Amino acid sequence: MGPLLLIVIVLGALALFAVIFVIGGYNKLVTLRNRFKNAWAQIDVQLKRRYDLIPNLVETAKGYLKHERGTLEAVIAARNAASSANTKVAADPSDPAAMKQLVAAEGTLTGALGRLFALSEAYPDLKANTTMNNLMEELTSTENKVAFARQAYNDSVMTYNTQREVFPSNIIAGMFNFGPAELFVVEKAEEREAPKVSF
Repeated sequence: MGPLLLIVIVLGALALFAVIFVIGGYNKLVTLRNRFKNAWAQIDVQLKRRYDLIPNLVETAKGYLKHERGTLEAVIAARNAASSANTKVAADPSDPAAMKQLVAAEGTLTGALGRLFALSEAYPDLKANTTMNNLMEELTSTENKVAFARQAYNDSVMTYNTQREVFPSNIIAGMFNFGPAELFVVEKAEEREAPKVSF
Protein backbone atom coordinates (compact mmCIF):
# COMPACT_ATOMS: atom_id res chain seq x y z
CA MET A 1 0.00 0.00 0.00
CA GLY A 2 1.53 3.27 -1.11
CA PRO A 3 1.60 6.45 0.94
CA LEU A 4 -0.83 8.15 -1.44
CA LEU A 5 -3.42 5.40 -0.99
CA LEU A 6 -3.01 5.58 2.79
CA ILE A 7 -3.62 9.36 2.72
CA VAL A 8 -6.75 8.88 0.56
CA ILE A 9 -8.08 6.21 2.95
CA VAL A 10 -7.44 8.40 6.01
CA LEU A 11 -9.04 11.45 4.35
CA GLY A 12 -11.99 9.35 3.24
CA ALA A 13 -12.45 7.99 6.77
CA LEU A 14 -12.27 11.52 8.22
CA ALA A 15 -14.81 12.78 5.68
CA LEU A 16 -17.12 9.85 6.45
CA PHE A 17 -16.76 10.53 10.19
CA ALA A 18 -17.55 14.24 9.64
CA VAL A 19 -20.66 13.41 7.57
CA ILE A 20 -21.90 10.91 10.18
CA PHE A 21 -21.22 13.46 12.94
CA VAL A 22 -23.17 16.22 11.14
CA ILE A 23 -26.07 13.88 10.35
CA GLY A 24 -26.21 12.69 13.96
CA GLY A 25 -26.10 16.24 15.34
CA TYR A 26 -28.72 17.44 12.87
CA ASN A 27 -31.05 14.54 13.71
CA LYS A 28 -30.64 15.17 17.45
CA LEU A 29 -31.61 18.85 17.01
CA VAL A 30 -34.61 17.91 14.86
CA THR A 31 -35.74 15.39 17.48
CA LEU A 32 -35.47 17.95 20.28
CA ARG A 33 -37.24 20.62 18.22
CA ASN A 34 -40.09 18.23 17.49
CA ARG A 35 -40.25 17.32 21.16
CA PHE A 36 -40.76 20.93 22.26
CA LYS A 37 -43.31 21.49 19.49
CA ASN A 38 -45.21 18.44 20.71
CA ALA A 39 -45.02 19.77 24.26
CA TRP A 40 -46.52 23.04 22.99
CA ALA A 41 -49.34 21.09 21.35
CA GLN A 42 -50.23 19.74 24.81
CA ILE A 43 -50.45 23.30 26.17
CA ASP A 44 -52.47 24.31 23.13
CA VAL A 45 -55.07 21.61 23.85
CA GLN A 46 -55.49 22.80 27.44
CA LEU A 47 -55.61 26.50 26.50
CA LYS A 48 -58.29 25.81 23.89
CA ARG A 49 -60.29 23.94 26.52
CA ARG A 50 -59.92 26.94 28.80
CA TYR A 51 -61.00 29.32 26.04
CA ASP A 52 -64.04 27.12 25.35
CA LEU A 53 -65.09 27.12 29.02
CA ILE A 54 -64.92 30.90 29.45
CA PRO A 55 -67.93 31.85 27.23
CA ASN A 56 -70.05 29.29 29.12
CA LEU A 57 -68.89 30.79 32.40
CA VAL A 58 -69.70 34.32 31.25
CA GLU A 59 -73.08 33.24 29.87
CA THR A 60 -73.98 31.62 33.18
CA ALA A 61 -72.86 34.67 35.15
CA LYS A 62 -74.56 37.13 32.79
CA GLY A 63 -78.01 36.59 34.28
CA TYR A 64 -76.77 37.33 37.78
CA LEU A 65 -74.28 40.10 37.03
CA LYS A 66 -76.48 42.39 34.94
CA HIS A 67 -74.89 45.50 36.41
CA GLU A 68 -71.35 44.22 35.80
CA ARG A 69 -71.46 44.21 32.02
CA GLY A 70 -68.01 45.84 31.74
CA THR A 71 -66.38 42.99 33.63
CA LEU A 72 -68.08 40.36 31.50
CA GLU A 73 -67.05 42.15 28.30
CA ALA A 74 -63.48 42.46 29.59
CA VAL A 75 -63.34 38.71 30.19
CA ILE A 76 -64.59 37.94 26.68
CA ALA A 77 -62.21 40.48 25.09
CA ALA A 78 -59.27 39.05 27.05
CA ARG A 79 -60.30 35.51 26.09
CA ASN A 80 -60.44 36.45 22.40
CA ALA A 81 -57.03 38.17 22.54
CA ALA A 82 -55.48 35.18 24.29
CA SER A 83 -57.04 32.75 21.82
CA SER A 84 -55.70 34.78 18.90
CA ALA A 85 -52.22 34.96 20.44
CA ASN A 86 -52.32 31.21 21.08
CA THR A 87 -53.09 30.56 17.42
CA LYS A 88 -49.93 32.47 16.42
CA VAL A 89 -47.78 30.53 18.86
CA ALA A 90 -49.29 27.21 17.76
CA ALA A 91 -48.20 28.03 14.21
CA ASP A 92 -44.58 28.53 15.37
CA PRO A 93 -43.76 27.88 19.05
CA SER A 94 -40.21 29.14 18.51
CA ASP A 95 -41.37 32.67 17.57
CA PRO A 96 -40.32 34.88 20.52
CA ALA A 97 -42.63 37.78 19.59
CA ALA A 98 -45.68 35.51 19.41
CA MET A 99 -44.76 33.89 22.74
CA LYS A 100 -44.41 37.28 24.45
CA GLN A 101 -47.77 38.34 23.03
CA LEU A 102 -49.37 35.16 24.39
CA VAL A 103 -47.80 35.63 27.83
CA ALA A 104 -49.18 39.19 27.98
CA ALA A 105 -52.63 38.10 26.74
CA GLU A 106 -52.77 35.23 29.23
CA GLY A 107 -51.87 37.65 32.02
CA THR A 108 -54.70 39.96 31.00
CA LEU A 109 -57.12 37.03 30.83
CA THR A 110 -56.09 35.77 34.26
CA GLY A 111 -56.62 39.25 35.70
CA ALA A 112 -60.06 39.59 34.08
CA LEU A 113 -61.11 36.16 35.35
CA GLY A 114 -59.88 37.09 38.82
CA ARG A 115 -62.11 40.19 38.78
CA LEU A 116 -65.07 38.07 37.62
CA PHE A 117 -64.51 35.57 40.41
CA ALA A 118 -64.20 38.34 42.97
CA LEU A 119 -67.46 39.89 41.77
CA SER A 120 -69.26 36.57 41.86
CA GLU A 121 -68.53 36.32 45.59
CA ALA A 122 -70.94 39.23 46.14
CA TYR A 123 -73.85 37.39 44.50
CA PRO A 124 -75.12 34.52 46.71
CA ASP A 125 -77.48 33.20 44.01
CA LEU A 126 -74.57 32.93 41.58
CA LYS A 127 -72.42 31.23 44.20
CA ALA A 128 -75.18 28.65 44.67
CA ASN A 129 -75.65 28.01 40.94
CA THR A 130 -74.73 24.40 40.12
CA THR A 131 -73.75 25.14 36.52
CA MET A 132 -71.46 27.94 37.67
CA ASN A 133 -69.87 25.68 40.27
CA ASN A 134 -69.27 22.94 37.70
CA LEU A 135 -67.75 25.39 35.23
CA MET A 136 -65.49 26.80 37.94
CA GLU A 137 -64.30 23.31 38.86
CA GLU A 138 -63.59 22.50 35.22
CA LEU A 139 -61.72 25.77 34.80
CA THR A 140 -59.63 25.12 37.90
CA SER A 141 -58.83 21.62 36.67
CA THR A 142 -57.85 23.02 33.27
CA GLU A 143 -55.64 25.66 34.92
CA ASN A 144 -53.78 22.87 36.72
CA LYS A 145 -53.36 20.94 33.47
CA VAL A 146 -52.00 24.08 31.78
CA ALA A 147 -49.46 24.47 34.58
CA PHE A 148 -48.25 20.87 34.21
CA ALA A 149 -48.14 21.15 30.41
CA ARG A 150 -46.21 24.43 30.69
CA GLN A 151 -43.63 22.75 32.90
CA ALA A 152 -43.17 19.92 30.39
CA TYR A 153 -42.91 22.42 27.53
CA ASN A 154 -40.33 24.55 29.34
CA ASP A 155 -38.28 21.42 30.15
CA SER A 156 -38.31 20.45 26.45
CA VAL A 157 -37.34 23.96 25.41
CA MET A 158 -34.48 24.00 27.92
CA THR A 159 -33.14 20.68 26.60
CA TYR A 160 -33.38 21.89 22.99
CA ASN A 161 -31.76 25.27 23.71
CA THR A 162 -28.95 23.63 25.68
CA GLN A 163 -28.26 21.17 22.88
CA ARG A 164 -28.16 23.91 20.24
CA GLU A 165 -25.79 26.05 22.34
CA VAL A 166 -23.17 23.46 23.37
CA PHE A 167 -20.11 22.73 21.28
CA PRO A 168 -20.03 21.16 18.70
CA SER A 169 -23.82 21.10 18.25
CA ASN A 170 -23.79 24.90 18.03
CA ILE A 171 -21.89 24.62 14.74
CA ILE A 172 -24.53 22.31 13.29
CA ALA A 173 -27.33 24.52 14.69
CA GLY A 174 -25.75 27.54 13.01
CA MET A 175 -25.26 25.71 9.70
CA PHE A 176 -28.89 24.63 9.54
CA ASN A 177 -30.54 27.69 11.18
CA PHE A 178 -31.83 26.06 14.35
CA GLY A 179 -32.98 29.16 16.23
CA PRO A 180 -33.63 29.35 19.97
CA ALA A 181 -37.01 28.40 21.39
CA GLU A 182 -38.88 30.65 23.83
CA LEU A 183 -39.94 29.53 27.27
CA PHE A 184 -43.59 29.98 28.25
CA VAL A 185 -42.97 31.96 31.42
CA VAL A 186 -45.43 34.02 33.42
CA GLU A 187 -43.58 37.23 34.21
CA LYS A 188 -45.69 38.96 36.86
CA ALA A 189 -46.07 37.45 40.32
CA GLU A 190 -49.85 37.90 40.38
CA GLU A 191 -50.10 36.04 37.07
CA ARG A 192 -48.26 33.03 38.50
CA GLU A 193 -51.31 32.04 40.49
CA ALA A 194 -54.35 30.42 38.99
CA PRO A 195 -57.54 32.41 39.57
CA LYS A 196 -58.91 31.76 43.04
CA VAL A 197 -62.16 29.84 42.93
CA SER A 198 -64.14 29.48 46.11
CA PHE A 199 -67.76 28.44 45.85
